[in-house]
Amino acid sequence: MDPREVTRILMLGHKTGCTEALLTFGERPEKEPGFSSLLLPMGYESILDYCYDVCKKAITLGILPHTNAGIISPSEMKRLKEVNASMGLMLETTADIPAHHNSPGKKPEVRIEMIAEAGRQKIPFTTGLLLGIGEKQDDREESLHVIRDLHTRYHHIQEVIIQNFCPKEGTDMEEMKPAELKCITDTVTMAKEILQPDIAIQIPPNLANVADIIPFGVDDLGGISPVTIDYVNPEHPWPQIEEIQSLIGDTQLQERLCIYPEYIRKKWYSDRLSDLITHHSREIYHLGTNNAQ
Repeated sequence: MDPREVTRILMLGHKTGCTEALLTFGERPEKEPGFSSLLLPMGYESILDYCYDVCKKAITLGILPHTNAGIISPSEMKRLKEVNASMGLMLETTADIPAHHNSPGKKPEVRIEMIAEAGRQKIPFTTGLLLGIGEKQDDREESLHVIRDLHTRYHHIQEVIIQNFCPKEGTDMEEMKPAELKCITDTVTMAKEILQPDIAIQIPPNLANVADIIPFGVDDLGGISPVTIDYVNPEHPWPQIEEIQSLIGDTQLQERLCIYPEYIRKKWYSDRLSDLITHHSREIYHLGTNNAQ
């Protein structure tokens, strides 16, 4: 996406009340033929350099960045922490499955180590499970135990996404059978039993039947946008707030930031983000200055 288009979207997001800019992209795409010819004219040799500058632009426009960049090194993570209120990486599964065999960055041990490194660097973090990619129920249980153990050690996981995989036409996984509703609800129930109470359980509101799953222990509906599509799943439009409210009945929707109050109180963010986080935390969480520092 051209930097000018990014700036336009950020400005529109700020105007419509968005507080988070989610930055996500293919893992090290500059290694793929043809990508550098798109990136170099913008003045960047790596996607992470471009991401860093987009994060800075978002901050100047009053929006908190949250980056999911795939597998990155500890030094790259440290650099991105300067300009991100939180970060994320889906564990997906601890199982050895055919769907991951051509993706070195999907190896469970590699992902677990990066999630651990985020904890060592005190980065508020999002992870999650991807259902319907060839894993079994026992694998989901093991994955949740791994996440629980990481949080026990580092206390950095804000939320766990229970996401159903949506096969896409024209890909190697187009014949995969989508996870059934019972698989999703069983996994949400299991997550509620295994994970610590301070970890929110999230489902994507545009990929699953919200009304049917919330009663099993969902705390969070993730992010929706009034200005962009879901670029990862463009065939699944975001529901808007009014639609979600109609689905959940009397349950009260409450806005949150991409950094939870606990991590604001502990000041798990860089000085560059301090003023913006303090501002938003007063508006959203009603935290006073003393509580936010």
